[in-house]
Amino acid sequence: MNRVPHSLIDELAADLAPVRPLRRARGIALVATATLVAVVLVEVIDGFWRGIATGQASPLFFIANGMFAMLGTAAALAAIRMASPQVGNSHEGTRWALAMAALLPVAALVVLGLQGDLGQVAHDPYGFGCLIAGIEFGGLTFVALIVWLRRGAPVSPPLAGTLTGIAAGSLGTFAHGLACPVDTLAHLGSWHVLPVVLGGVIGRITVPPLVRW
Repeated sequence: MNRVPHSLIDELAADLAPVRPLRRARGIALVATATLVAVVLVEVIDGFWRGIATGQASPLFFIANGMFAMLGTAAALAAIRMASPQVGNSHEGTRWALAMAALLPVAALVVLGLQGDLGQVAHDPYGFGCLIAGIEFGGLTFVALIVWLRRGAPVSPPLAGTLTGIAAGSLGTFAHGLACPVDTLAHLGSWHVLPVVLGGVIGRITVPPLVRW
């Protein structure tokens, strides 16, 4: 039986360096910090909608923003787990949260369609601003998750990128939503959903080349 010379083993091991193990708690803290900073920036730049505290906000306002927060959290946790490949990694939580959030635009289409008022979405004067703000405030979460994924070894970079984008778009639109006083179904079900959709597309395209190993 041939034995590998000790010198060869020494050469192979010469460039090895200890690597700090990935702890999910650190990834969660990184994303939580990025989201918290985004929320603080929303207050500093735009100011939270005072109607939240005075009772002016409709129940839909809390339901919609709560769904965005839950979807963003589920997608971020799934992306964080993907940095450490293992048997049994499941994304069921994200799928259910995504299905739940999809009810919002579907309900908007059904209700506005029955009312013959789909044009309300296109003529929303605040719509495009909310779309851009949701993407911008989600940028911090997007960067945080890319940094985390680059430290790990995601088996499926396209899926990791999609989850990263969904998480960023959801948490970004949630953060901006705290300042948005428009709480109609037409507005929340369209312009606040678009950052999530575009985030997923952008993440799937841009993240894989950045995290391949």
